[in-house]
Amino acid sequence: MLKETLINATEAGAEVLKTYFNSKTLKISNKEGINNLVTEADHAAEKAIMETIRQQFPDHFILSEESGEMATESEYKWIIDPIDGTVNYAHGIPLCCVSIGLEHKGKMILGAVYNPLLKEFFLAEKGQGATFNGEPIQVSQKATVMDSCLVTGFPYTYLDMPNGPLDVFNRLIRKGIPVRRLGSAAIDLCWVAAGRFDGFFEHKLQAWDSAAGFLIVEEAGGRVTDFNGDYYSPYQPQILATNGKIHEELNGYINGK
Repeated sequence: MLKETLINATEAGAEVLKTYFNSKTLKISNKEGINNLVTEADHAAEKAIMETIRQQFPDHFILSEESGEMATESEYKWIIDPIDGTVNYAHGIPLCCVSIGLEHKGKMILGAVYNPLLKEFFLAEKGQGATFNGEPIQVSQKATVMDSCLVTGFPYTYLDMPNGPLDVFNRLIRKGIPVRRLGSAAIDLCWVAAGRFDGFFEHKLQAWDSAAGFLIVEEAGGRVTDFNGDYYSPYQPQILATNGKIHEELNGYINGK
């Protein structure tokens, strides 16, 4: 029932995402910070997702980007990003998705990421592997960073921090290593899991950005850590996700070694 509810909730949010996409009357506002957009579609998708979950599990803990924490005593926590890639979405760029992860006793056990505009549904269950549109996926086999295609995200603040996003990007592109920026961390992670990218890194994410995607990478055979090489928790900001083979080398670039 947990997995079925996850799929149903993800699809419910995706239906809203499709309905509002490219609407000329879409209402857009800005939250605190620069280019921190929220649209009426974010709120409507969140509502549809939470209603689907509450129908089956009314006592479960929910953490969602727009509404924050709805804490309970439950051992289960749903971590929801109703639209990851909102800036893309607001500009009619179809690189955006619904992302939902489910924790049990602090461990991620299920994750789903769905971009209905490209018809790409990624799903993972702890210990059961990861799938793309129902078919098993595996990370790439690239063995060096020089042979890799990477993806990252740039924040709108703290760009000039020592060893920050621009420093790392500069090191990589000066070596001729391709680095992309899609604008959706959840999609970035899923595309690492599917072998399209060989590695993803970002300096500052929220739990809802990565909760589902990092499990999908791990279940596809990849490795996910923080920048210290420690086991990844979505409640800390830094993330490095790779096929595993380039992990230590890429972490060296990130840490300026």
